[in-house]
Amino acid sequence: MLRGLLILLFVLALAAPAFAAEPNPADDGGTISIMKPEPGTAPAKESDKPSRHLRAHVRGSSNTVYPTPLSGPQAPLPVPHQEVATPRPQLPPPLYVPETGRALPNLPTIGAGPGGGETSQDKAVRCAHQAGVYGPSATGNPAGYIGSCINQ
Repeated sequence: MLRGLLILLFVLALAAPAFAAEPNPADDGGTISIMKPEPGTAPAKESDKPSRHLRAHVRGSSNTVYPTPLSGPQAPLPVPHQEVATPRPQLPPPLYVPETGRALPNLPTIGAGPGGGETSQDKAVRCAHQAGVYGPSATGNPAGYIGSCINQ
């Protein structure tokens, strides 16, 4: 007896989806509608709905859509002009060379430091350049002249 009930239960479980798959007479034919008709209005007629054949083939727009042409090239914005007033770097006083007894003026330089100031590398290059410009007759010992110029 228990075996017969289990078989009956198994057969009903297999047949349940078949009962659910039968079309409902009040079904709207597969269209999805989240809108309920307003109270007091007649429900939509079957003739107002598109047929399944038409619904399957109507997708998107039926008109040809062409891409919109892009606008022409535009000129880049002009770079804003900024004028920065850089103060002239102060030249150190002339360098006295004790070996020759002369005071040699310092040559101007374009500094790479902040505000056009002279960095230590700029000073070393300027002093070595001055030693070459003035020559050994004016500087005496070029190495001594460059050292005293850098330490000025």
